[in-house]
Amino acid sequence: MTASPSSSAQAAREALAVRLQHLRRDAGLTGKVLSARCGWHPAKTTRIQKGDAPPSDSDIRAWCAACGADDQADDLIATARAVDSMYLEWRRLHRGGMRKVQQDWNTLHERTRVCRAYVSNVPPGFFQTPGFATALMSQITAFQGTPNDVTEAVAARIARSRFLYEGGHRYVVLMEESVLRYRTADPNAMRGQLRHLLAVMPLASVSLGIIPFTAQRTVWPLEAFYLHDDTTAVVETLTAEIKIKQPRELSDYAKAFAGLSEMAVYGDDARALIQAAMDTLE
Repeated sequence: MTASPSSSAQAAREALAVRLQHLRRDAGLTGKVLSARCGWHPAKTTRIQKGDAPPSDSDIRAWCAACGADDQADDLIATARAVDSMYLEWRRLHRGGMRKVQQDWNTLHERTRVCRAYVSNVPPGFFQTPGFATALMSQITAFQGTPNDVTEAVAARIARSRFLYEGGHRYVVLMEESVLRYRTADPNAMRGQLRHLLAVMPLASVSLGIIPFTAQRTVWPLEAFYLHDDTTAVVETLTAEIKIKQPRELSDYAKAFAGLSEMAVYGDDARALIQAAMDTLE
């Protein structure tokens, strides 16, 4: 497995830094001369070339102008923005509330034919009930200190469940047993959430596996991740959403998902684990 789920973003930053460095060298400029032409301290040039400081749009335009390569500025800016979108802090994403992010997720799911999801903390959004989603998103909003639009965000999240019933979508979900046991919401909301899992299991679009506490581990518990077809992996950490498109890392997450799926139980055995979790709420 990769050392960090943010490694794709860091690799992309470094690749952009190398392109800028080559641009400077091709122009026959030293770092000091380029810095003087750009009107900033040489230390800034060093940080940009090492990938330690992401260049702004104006930084890139100044860099290209200093190198006599204005024609490459737009392409480099587009690359920088793509890199920036790979690793997005939740507080930045939620700075205006959570509704917009939920709607963006719905757009991604609409394009996805097969979504493979692994969760170790809470059910995936497309399986959540309004009561559970309200409790969870209220906690997130309070923790992040971002604007409270929980009602609208919950409505947008629940709308995602329509893809379970529309043709052309397939959801293969692996869930640690801990997800069934964590008291993320009050007992009534938890009971409703567990009942909902039992209700969606028979759907033709759904495959739900539960990894029991007693399973012999071949893959350790991981942070939640979603594989959208074979093109994008979205990893959710405490502080950020990370979008991975690098083939090598996509392969790693697919390999992890395959290993996790072998530890899971399905059908009646999975239903029994869900029912057992419900029984503790009585």
